[in-house]
Amino acid sequence: MRRTLLLSLCFLFWFSASAQDENRVVGTWLTQYGDSKVTIEKNSNGKYNGTITWLKEPNRDGKPKVDYKNPDIKLQSRPTLGLEILSGFSYEKDDKEWIDGKIYDPKEGKTYKCLMWFEDNNDQLHVKGYIGFSLIGKQVLWTREK
Repeated sequence: MRRTLLLSLCFLFWFSASAQDENRVVGTWLTQYGDSKVTIEKNSNGKYNGTITWLKEPNRDGKPKVDYKNPDIKLQSRPTLGLEILSGFSYEKDDKEWIDGKIYDPKEGKTYKCLMWFEDNNDQLHVKGYIGFSLIGKQVLWTREK
């Protein structure tokens, strides 16, 4: 009985530590240029998505900024504030990376494959967008908002 209880407690501790590692990405992040903040959340399907929740300059010509560079004309009038730019990420526990996601760049109107990870600092998120293979692409560093 005592042994079963001890094994159960060890499993619960391992499970909560694993979930904590997986959810480190959840929170609000200041992007590389300091002109926007993205809030990352885990959805009910277990995927991680990110939405623009703050813009340094939310207006252009006195009106809210919109997604005017989007290649889909129907989407060009949607507001940039509140726009989902990260989607579909899964946590890969062996490499400790969030993979299989996409990132949309509203400044270019383009969508890229993307992966995210931490190195030494839990307050600095590495975000890499790429086309094709992850070896070639653009990597930026986002800083956690406290």
